[in-house]
Amino acid sequence: MAASVCTAISLGALGVGLLIGFVLGRGRRSGARRGPVGPTVAELVRRVIHSSHSAVLVLNRFGDVVIHNPRAEALGLVRNHRADDRARKAAEVVRETGDPIEVDLSPLESRGGRSPEAVLGEIRPLGDGFTAVDADDQSEMVRLEATRRDFVANVSHELKTPVGAMALLAEAVLDAADDPVEVRRFTTKILSEGNRLGTLVTELIALSRLTGAERLPDLHAVDVDAVVLEAMGRAAPAMDKAGIQVTTDAESGLLVEGDRPLLVTALSNLLENALAYSPSGSPVSVSRRLAEDGMVEIAVTDRGIGIAEEEQQRVFERFYRLDKARSRATGGTGLGLAIVKHVAANHGGEVKLWSKPGLGSTFTLRIPVHHAAVLARVGDRGDQRGALSRADSGASDHHGGPA
Repeated sequence: MAASVCTAISLGALGVGLLIGFVLGRGRRSGARRGPVGPTVAELVRRVIHSSHSAVLVLNRFGDVVIHNPRAEALGLVRNHRADDRARKAAEVVRETGDPIEVDLSPLESRGGRSPEAVLGEIRPLGDGFTAVDADDQSEMVRLEATRRDFVANVSHELKTPVGAMALLAEAVLDAADDPVEVRRFTTKILSEGNRLGTLVTELIALSRLTGAERLPDLHAVDVDAVVLEAMGRAAPAMDKAGIQVTTDAESGLLVEGDRPLLVTALSNLLENALAYSPSGSPVSVSRRLAEDGMVEIAVTDRGIGIAEEEQQRVFERFYRLDKARSRATGGTGLGLAIVKHVAANHGGEVKLWSKPGLGSTFTLRIPVHHAAVLARVGDRGDQRGALSRADSGASDHHGGPA
């Protein structure tokens, strides 16, 4: 009896073992048939095409769109699932010759703003009657090239004017060599044109450094009050010439993260601009404060001729002048505000403008505050709230319009 029981138990254990082995083996075979877990190659290719920055579409032998990505629609190469006619015709040529070709796929109608204006595509054969269209938006390169051409043309014109004037004045000096009064008058004008030419070249060099590949100086803590004081000193000759005394608010004790020479240049340009476009004896002021967003604001306010709203963005363009006759008389180059804009941008800041024709203008240079240095300096003075409130109250009258 005992032997029978043992035999039954052994047979039962053997049966359970065989069943488990069968189940495990079937699971392995099923897993092998399913293959590896993850996207297929076709799915990965589809993802690559859809995430591409270039416009990609594939056409069949009839010119129908087989596959395309969202960028192709954004650039106007595919509309209502139909390819651009220029791409279709070029694809026919590629299918016949077997050679890739480039084709201009730029929009036929300008949509204005920053919409694509120059789209260049390449059509390549894929075999079996299929062709691939790969297109890129070249609009930014075209805009940059147009800007470069305009800049070169403007520089050539601006340099030609003082150089030509100096040549004519030199001839006049030779003709009046026996007249000391005339010689003195002409040489004075030559000196003025020479100074103007030197200023223009200096500002061109400064602007090229700010917008070019040259590495800018490392930023560090800069005393705002020292920047204002130095800029006031640099603008002193312009003050005397304009008959205007610039006023400032109380020292703020603020520090910014920046490069002192560049900030002095930007602020002195704003001061000279305000003086050039203000009537003699009118008020011009400089104020500084710490804004709530952690930016230090240095504002230059005048009661000059003001700027119309449609021209307020253009004043920061290179060589743009509101009043060309006034700029000629004051020796302006048309580069001052462009330099201010780039100095602010290279400091992680900006320059803002408030202006009304006949009321005046306020240009506000906004630069990130140097937090650690401000706290240390104000802490040494033992009057953190006092320093910040002086900056706020001293500038509050100058940021909504002329004082």
